[in-house]
Amino acid sequence: MSSDTSDVESVNSIYGIEELGLSLIEAVLSRQSCDEVQKIIDAGAPTWYQDEDGWSALHAAAHIEDQSLVLLLLQEGAVWNAVDNLGNSAGDIALSLNNETCYTLIRDAGVRKELILQLLSAHGDNATDMDDNAILLKSIDHSALGSVAAFLSSKLRYTTDVFGQEICLLQTGDTEIGVMMGWEREIMQETVQKLCTDQKGYDSRLKVLNVGFGLGIIDSFFQELPAPPALHVIIEPHRDVLQYMRDNGWYGKPGVEILEGKWQDFIGTDKLSQFSGFDAIYTDTFSENYEDLYKFFKHVPNLLARPEGRFSFFNGLGATNAVFYDVYTKLAEINLTDLGFDVSWHDVDVEEKQSVGRWGRTREYFSLKLFRLPICHLKL
Repeated sequence: MSSDTSDVESVNSIYGIEELGLSLIEAVLSRQSCDEVQKIIDAGAPTWYQDEDGWSALHAAAHIEDQSLVLLLLQEGAVWNAVDNLGNSAGDIALSLNNETCYTLIRDAGVRKELILQLLSAHGDNATDMDDNAILLKSIDHSALGSVAAFLSSKLRYTTDVFGQEICLLQTGDTEIGVMMGWEREIMQETVQKLCTDQKGYDSRLKVLNVGFGLGIIDSFFQELPAPPALHVIIEPHRDVLQYMRDNGWYGKPGVEILEGKWQDFIGTDKLSQFSGFDAIYTDTFSENYEDLYKFFKHVPNLLARPEGRFSFFNGLGATNAVFYDVYTKLAEINLTDLGFDVSWHDVDVEEKQSVGRWGRTREYFSLKLFRLPICHLKL
């Protein structure tokens, strides 16, 4: 046994995980050198450890704005998306200090982590992404919020709140949460404008595909175009949404075709291929995660009728935290670029809709000032 190994075992026998974790945080806050911090890590200090306030060593490094320590901790397995008791990640701290370098290091670490998980998933590895200290970073949500099957068997209710806002609510346990809400109108209106206006080399009525009806906001804007779509296909699986569509006359609208089921039920089938492709495609599903969205991305090139056609999606993953939102936005751009798309981003200011009472008693799913609207077309 080497003397170095003996030293590590000796330290671990004296100090527990908590003491080692606290010593690592204290070393960072006292601005010790990378070499000194590395020694503490080598002695067994867990980079994932969080103190009673929820701070990790990565939080501490972002706080003192030491990019070398931030980089070292990330390389040693620090959890990029761990939040403290106030809900702030290390990236949030860097962002609040306007430290672009530290923020970018943390954001990019998040993107790399998600790409690795994506690669593992593609190879059938259902690992839960645990580090050597068995800290679970990702878990499977079996509720209606994270399970398509549970969502499709749930009860939805359409109503108008006290502010006159249209809302679609999901009953989960003893509470109701928002599936789609009227404040999204500005986002949907801008999306339709960007998807359908001045498509290069095409001045006829467009063929449109929308996946997920919700309140029908974006579908209504499609129908209100100066030249309504020649074909407007809507894919929707939830029985309560389909009943809402029947009650509001969508089954009888000219040019509208409704496919009852999940988008996965129709990809590669005659029911969808009979339409010979679309000029504008949009997707906004509930309870699906990024992995599901990425799978849809892969099908879009074959669903577009021509390279000039456009594609967009509701870019809302991680949208209660600026850092997480940025990570998923970057991840989507990387994946879409790899699939042959050019992606442009358009900021929609939704701060005005962040007023008190907007959410009522429902779960917030977008709490940021800016919505980043993606518009994608195949590279020519």
